[in-house]
Amino acid sequence: DLNSWENSLTLTVCLDFLNIQLYENEAEDKKLCIVFKYDPENSGFISTERFRDLLETHGSELDPHKLEVLLALADGNADGKICYQDFVNLMSNKRSNSFRRAILQGSRQLKGCSLRDEVGLGLSQRLVRHVAYETLPREVDRKWYFDSYTYCPPPWFILAITIAEVAVFMYYGLQLDRLVLQVSSPSFLKSPLPYHPQLRAQAWRYLSYIFMHTGIEHLSLNMAMQLLVGVPLEMVHGALRIGLVYVCGVLAGSLAVSVTDMTAPVVGSSGGVYALVSAHLANVVMNWSGMKCQFKLFRMAMALVCMSVEFGRAVWLRFYPPAFPPCPNPSFVAHLGGVVVGLTLGVVVLQNYEQRLQEQSLFWIFFCVYTLFVLCAVFWNIFAYSLLDVRLPPPP
Repeated sequence: DLNSWENSLTLTVCLDFLNIQLYENEAEDKKLCIVFKYDPENSGFISTERFRDLLETHGSELDPHKLEVLLALADGNADGKICYQDFVNLMSNKRSNSFRRAILQGSRQLKGCSLRDEVGLGLSQRLVRHVAYETLPREVDRKWYFDSYTYCPPPWFILAITIAEVAVFMYYGLQLDRLVLQVSSPSFLKSPLPYHPQLRAQAWRYLSYIFMHTGIEHLSLNMAMQLLVGVPLEMVHGALRIGLVYVCGVLAGSLAVSVTDMTAPVVGSSGGVYALVSAHLANVVMNWSGMKCQFKLFRMAMALVCMSVEFGRAVWLRFYPPAFPPCPNPSFVAHLGGVVVGLTLGVVVLQNYEQRLQEQSLFWIFFCVYTLFVLCAVFWNIFAYSLLDVRLPPPP
């Protein structure tokens, strides 16, 4: 693979079998110049026939899965030529849209045995293979991910969020002297973490509420879904993308409550969890024939059951007589906000493995719609409560 280069240094990466040299020229705004000896006309392309000959001659220097994908790229390109920038992106694990189109529209399927049929793999390799089949619908993506994943960095985001949520729950469990239905304690909402309509000017509460849970039953369901779905997704798509979906779901959840359930507080990580789970389930449904995970129908049904049980518990608790009126119990609307984010922004993220999100028009459409919703909700929180003369519960 081609390594990334530092801004202040000049790095030359030489692939012997293609004799590609990359130079960084600071005088020309650090543009990438490529000397490609198989392109004497300097057109930026190489014929697929010459490309195949090079791969067959020097293919032993590449991982077999990567060689298989490169051959598919050569055979699947109907134009008879390959852009060397696509090749550079490919070797540096930054595959472009043109590469994906060449693979998907090619006349030839990937040859060789399926990744599932390979034997002699170690424990870590079997785990990576399992994650690939859990999350990716195409064999070419699964093989590429299997060869590229190195456990560095590990799926730290979901693990860190989970550890923090458990730690905060245990802290308040000891402080409030209860683990079940902590929300029934008079001191529960006095924490600086939950969202409360009287304290909505404290902006951090729109995110920090995820660290508080109504009880161990609430925490357990959220943690189970968060770890079982979030960790594999982060291993494939990275902390940045999964963190984006998770945080957008969390923020959408609290803002949705402030707009539609204006008198209720919010606690729990359900907004972020439901964003991840709904995005993953939608991705499975949209790529049903390509997803090769075992017992996918049964497991999808179980995921929907868990989501329904957790949502039903939240609805019941919201309308159950509060322990300390007039403050109502926490709202369930955050779950719905997370689902909407997962079915829009989340699906676009999961559908574009190793593709640049900034090149996807759907991503920008959903991101702009989400930004517009956030701005409208902010103005709603500033002006609507006073204009509508909403009677809010007293501050905790």
